[in-house]
Formats: sequence, structure tokens, C-alpha cells
Amino acid sequence: MHPLLVIGRQGCSGLRRISPRTGTHLLQRKSHTHGYAPRHHDDVAAIVVGGGPAGIAAVGNLLTSIKPDEGKIAWVDRDFDGGRINTKYREVPSNTKAELFSQFAVALKPFREICDAALKPERKPNALTELRQLPQDKTCSLHYAGNMLKLLTDGLAMHDQISAHPGGVGTMTWDKSTSRWSLAIKVDELKAKAYETDFITRSAPLVVLCTGASPRFMRLPVDGPRNLYLDIALSPTALARELPRELEKDEGPLKEGRPITVGVIGASHSAILVLKNLWDLYSNSKLDSPLKNIRVKWFTRYTNLKYAIYEKDYIIYDNTGLKGTSAKFARRHLEGDMINTSGVGKMIKRVDCSGGEEAEKQQFEKELPGCDFVVQAIGYEPVPLPLIKNGPEMLKFDDTTGGFRDGHGKEVRGLFGAGIAFPERVTDPEGNVESAVGMWKFMKFLKRVVPAWVEKTRKDQGGSLAAKTEI
Repeated sequence: MHPLLVIGRQGCSGLRRISPRTGTHLLQRKSHTHGYAPRHHDDVAAIVVGGGPAGIAAVGNLLTSIKPDEGKIAWVDRDFDGGRINTKYREVPSNTKAELFSQFAVALKPFREICDAALKPERKPNALTELRQLPQDKTCSLHYAGNMLKLLTDGLAMHDQISAHPGGVGTMTWDKSTSRWSLAIKVDELKAKAYETDFITRSAPLVVLCTGASPRFMRLPVDGPRNLYLDIALSPTALARELPRELEKDEGPLKEGRPITVGVIGASHSAILVLKNLWDLYSNSKLDSPLKNIRVKWFTRYTNLKYAIYEKDYIIYDNTGLKGTSAKFARRHLEGDMINTSGVGKMIKRVDCSGGEEAEKQQFEKELPGCDFVVQAIGYEPVPLPLIKNGPEMLKFDDTTGGFRDGHGKEVRGLFGAGIAFPERVTDPEGNVESAVGMWKFMKFLKRVVPAWVEKTRKDQGGSLAAKTEI
């Protein structure tokens, strides 16, 4: 168990909003005193917050465990578009085989019903048929997985037992008298007319948080380089579009005839893909293009990178080691002294940041001032949770059971988590402890724990998830 979140009653809730002009995720904050004022209130059996892979898997697993007569499952998400995989990372190569995406699509009875409908002759071709036509033992572009997630999302949203609410959760309130959570939902502004209100409330004894994560940022010791956001740098199309656009805002490198220098911080899967995208952009640009002057400073703590090691029955460093496209590029161009002999050495310079935080800081102070842009590929952090009222001030996620405990170690009733924000802790046969992050890993975890969540909550509620009727 490890603490991931500290939520104070006087804190702020974090809500994602989609800018209608750019489609960019923004953070809105609502204070405790200016919280939402819900007008509609409905009791349901369970609530799932989040529409990414884990949210989709959570909804499907709850459908298999909750009886129809116990009530509906409310599902809350801003987009219902498959999460960041489908909206941000469609061009990113997967680090897992296509076979696992295909298995995800049919892992549950509600999913199989959606897929059976999609496989009718009049429905071809579609996301499922395209996925199945891929070499199943190879990696693939994430847009295939994203399309499959959207197909499942659309099917689940039409299920009789699902009540889908486009919007964001502002507050979560624990009612001790009923042992139920009440979630205040700010309805998406484009959907508010259908609800005839901007605010609704849903109440349930069981809530699953699949709220996702966003790229992590750290405070750098120098000013100057402009942030080139990881989501953009991971998309070859967006990178080729945005980098010239950013250069037009400040023609310093172009006017001065000097290279355009991009700093890349990190040595993970995403960092290596960013380096590859910059190399491809440089290599494929015309000789007279400004992009032919790209240079990269790669800030890394490691000379020798970590790769996934495939054994007969398991994978060592399954969650933290490089795989697929990133592993291939790293071995060919970046590993050890390869960077000095490979062609990429003429545009990528490795900056050794090993030796601890102080050594890294010194390298930042020395090398970052020479960068025009910087990409931070240093991992992901959970999206801020809604404000909790009448509940614990601190939440500690139990990465074995998927439940939460308060600051005193007491179990928080009816609250659970999954996905990249709340991953399962796993230990491989070699003793390496990692967080299990990946679509199929989320599914395996949820198939194991959801039945226990439902049964425990039923017991707490006196045998049924249905709301008690006052006589």
C-alpha cells in the first residue's frame, strides 16, 4: 500500500474541461464554498468515474456482477471517447501485442455482445475487424486499440443497465446514515439542454475511480526553454505541425542561423519515442527546411537503458522495460556508445545526469539555457480527484485490493480505484516490484477484484446494492 493522494476538505476539486477551440484538456478549480448545487438526484447501484480503458473495463465487470434489480450503473466522463489512448496517443506505437487488445475486446459477456453485433455482415468493416486483421503477435499503432475502445464505449452507453453522464465530478459526499456516496456532476455544457439542468447528483454505495493520469512536470532550475508538451511530441503529425508554428512565434534560431535545440528529459518508453519522432522529423525534412537544423539534448540518468526481458512464461521488467518500437530504436541508436557511432549522434547529444539530484541539477543549469524547447517525458501523475465532503482527509490506495484507507489505516467504505492512477502492484518471478499499467493488465486486475468489491458492498448494505425505500 502506498499513499497517492492527500485530499483536504478545504482543498480544490480538479475538473477537466475541453476547450471548444483547441480540444485541450484544462483544469478548472471549484472551491468548497463555490461547489456545485445539484438539482437532480438519483440512486444507482454503482458509479464509475472515467471513460478510459480502466473505466470501460470497470463498467463491463460491474455489469457482470450487479443484478439488474439492484439498479443502474452510472458512468461519468467528459468525452466518452476512449480516454487519452484514443484522443491523444493514436499515433503512438504500442508496447504490447495486438493479441492483448483483441482479448480485451471479448474479455466480458457485455463486451462480447457488443462485438457480436459489430461483426454482423452489414457492419463490416469496423474497429474490431481491423484489429483482428493485424498480426496478433506484433505490436501496432494505438489507434487500433483506440477505435476498439470507442466501439465498446458506444455499445456500453446504450446498455439498459448503464446511465452515461457526459461531464465532470465536482464533489463526492459520504452519507454515514445511508453508507452511500453522492457525486455532484457538472453536466457538459453541450449536453446540458438534454438534462434541462447544468448540475445533477447520483448516489451509490459503490464508486470506482478510474480518473486517469496526465504527463508529470517538474520545476526546472532555469527559465528560458519553452515547454513542448509530451502529448504533442508523441504525435509525429502534431510535432511536425506545432514545432514550426512555435518557431514562428520567436524567430530567434531562424534569424540567428543557429540550430533549433530541443531538450528531452527522461529515459522511459515515451522519452525514447519522442527522440525517435524528432529524429524522423529531422531525417524526413527537406534540405532547405528549418527543421533540418534540429538538434537534441537528451537529459538521461542512464547510459545503459532498461529493456523488457522475455522469458518462457513471464516478462522481466514487463512494466518498466523498453519494448517494441522504442526498444528497437534505443538498441540501434542510443544504447551505450551506439549514440556516438549511429547516425543519430549528429543531432542527438546525450547529457549525463547520473550521480543524484545535485548532479542532475548542475547539468540542467549548464545545458538547458542552450535549449529553445524542452520536453519532459518523466512519467505520469494522477489527475486531481474531486473534493471529498464528510469523508477522509487523506486517501491511501491499497494496490493489492483496489480499495482505499484513510490516514489512520481504516478502510474507506464503498470507494475503489483502478487504471493508471490506481494500478495494481505486481512482483515478477525475479522479485522486481512494479505497477501493472496496460489495458489488459487493468482488465485482469478488475476481473479479480470487482466481484469482491460488489459482494463486500452488498454485505455492508444488508444484502443488496439497491437503495433502501423508506416506509
